[in-house]
Amino acid sequence: MATLEERVAYIEGQMAEQSHAFLAMRELLKEIGQRIDRVDQRIDRVDQRLDRLEQRMEARFEAVDRRFETIDHRFIAIEEKMSRQFLWIVGIQITTLIAVVGAVLSRG
Repeated sequence: MATLEERVAYIEGQMAEQSHAFLAMRELLKEIGQRIDRVDQRIDRVDQRLDRLEQRMEARFEAVDRRFETIDHRFIAIEEKMSRQFLWIVGIQITTLIAVVGAVLSRG
């Protein structure tokens, strides 16, 4: 059977091993924390890039919307012009019809 001193020395050895294991675990946790911080920084940079991309896309969509508004105004102007021309054509045709009917009635 082991003596008391041997048993105490064995327990002290076991405690020293556990202390080293805990220190190693602390270092690992510290390293994991640092890695997580680096990942967080990368995610923040990606978020910033995405925000800039979103802003650029919004600006381009707004520019396209402005172009479509300009085209809409042009179509409205063309439509109004065609309406006026149609009225002129119909007016000229009615005037011509009246002149032809008048000429036919005056000969008859």
